[in-house]
Amino acid sequence: MSNQDFSLLDLRPELMQAISDLGYTVATPIQSAVIPVMLAGRDVIGQSQTGSGKTAAFGLPVLQRLTGGQRHVQSLIVTPTRELALQVAEAMEQLGRHMQARVLAVYGGQPYPPQIDRLKKGIEVVVGTPGRLLDLMEKRVLDLSRTTTIILDEADEMLSMGFIKDIEALLEAAPEDRQTALFSATLPPAIRSLAKRYLNDPHACTIDRQRLTVATVEQRYYLINENDRCAALTRLFEMEPMTSALVFARTRLSTAELVNELVGRGFAAEMLTGELSQETRERVLQRFRNHQVKVLVATDVAARGLDIEDVSHVFNYDLPQDPEVYVHRIGRTGRAGKSGVAISLITPRERWFLRKIEGYTKQKMTPAQLPSEEDIQSRRDHLLGEQLLVWLRRGRCNRERQMVNDLTSQGFDLADIATAAIKLVRAEEKQRPIAPISAVCDDATKRKPFKGKPSDPRKSGPVAGRSHEKGMVRLILSSGKADGLNIGHVVSSLSQHANIPGSSLGKIHIDGQTTFVDVPRQLVAQILAAGKSYRIGNRKVSITRS
Repeated sequence: MSNQDFSLLDLRPELMQAISDLGYTVATPIQSAVIPVMLAGRDVIGQSQTGSGKTAAFGLPVLQRLTGGQRHVQSLIVTPTRELALQVAEAMEQLGRHMQARVLAVYGGQPYPPQIDRLKKGIEVVVGTPGRLLDLMEKRVLDLSRTTTIILDEADEMLSMGFIKDIEALLEAAPEDRQTALFSATLPPAIRSLAKRYLNDPHACTIDRQRLTVATVEQRYYLINENDRCAALTRLFEMEPMTSALVFARTRLSTAELVNELVGRGFAAEMLTGELSQETRERVLQRFRNHQVKVLVATDVAARGLDIEDVSHVFNYDLPQDPEVYVHRIGRTGRAGKSGVAISLITPRERWFLRKIEGYTKQKMTPAQLPSEEDIQSRRDHLLGEQLLVWLRRGRCNRERQMVNDLTSQGFDLADIATAAIKLVRAEEKQRPIAPISAVCDDATKRKPFKGKPSDPRKSGPVAGRSHEKGMVRLILSSGKADGLNIGHVVSSLSQHANIPGSSLGKIHIDGQTTFVDVPRQLVAQILAAGKSYRIGNRKVSITRS
């Protein structure tokens, strides 16, 4: 199937504007194959790799067929995982932005009231996981009786996760004359049987898999604890010879959080999300191409259609949900005969998926050890030494030489002057504290779950009360391990909002729902003054004296 220009697909002007905003002009093969068929109202079975534009292939027809002024659910998109539900919902919101399409992602692990409230107010497109969708149906807040389109995304994954009965229940609750589209990387017998029973004369669209082009890419992985992702990433930034790096995060929220943390730790980074205007998006990409910004953090949705050469490194900050997405990501480095590096941060619980990726690519990832603090300090010494040699060989330091002469005439030793000058040059390194890394707990069964009891700072204990360090004052933050807080979050938030160097902070101890931080006495007033603005992720955090 050849690519088509989107202007030939007879889409609404609002959708064409959204497509233009996202920088797309030509439809991918799966889009060219599926969009005309779905616009004609036929059922579809689509086989295509993730990352090939599949979401827009079904998303554009779904949005095209929405009827304005209605409060009921017109389209349902079923996905196997929470992460994919969020990705698909974000993509649908971007495609439907000029139509003011009302899209809602629903999934387990989140409180019911906000999702129920949104449904009661009227939602046109619901994207969700099977279990939560059925729960909302049982609560009589999700009504599929007038749904005109149902999309089953990654049906083979839902089969492997045991969701087939749930999917059948969802299909049974919708009108028989609905349009149904099923997308699956593979078509095992159970999926074919499902399609035969619930799809009406479906049109089959099969797109050949892209050739796996990862031979020129060095693939490494680092085993870490979940809370150490940012600390691990910044340690690698210190050691890797990067010219430019793409960092992939799972969601738009995690992208924003990561960029904030990186900037707070002294690394120039920008994010690329689907909500950026085309003008802003292009400015960000141009700065990245010109090496004004070395690190670009993006989601898979936002990174689609990127045309960037000479990417030296790709970092999988979060692993994708599909091996094909992994291949699509790392294929952005090692192009045009050049070598590239792909680095993945993996927790012990994600090892199974590592094996799945290796089975798909037919290549092994190399395990590696994170650099130690000593490694990073040695690297910093080496780089500074190289810079000094460059200027010593150039010999063009006349004004500086005069300053040295003036200081020696005042009786200062030449070696002391050089030492002080180097110390002054290294002052910026204090803005990049080396975050600690915890020992990896490789056996999840040995982890002790948090019991949910908040810490009481009034009780005596090793972290309560006053700081034991001279000149330091202990403060309390209203957030802890139960919120997924780590030391990097604390350093980044305090340094950013209070405008203080992260290196000035003392000991940090994170309990279940409380965190204790030692800060210099002279900075206490400045830190407390910014108390109302502290946020870690999307949570407001209060800060008080211990």
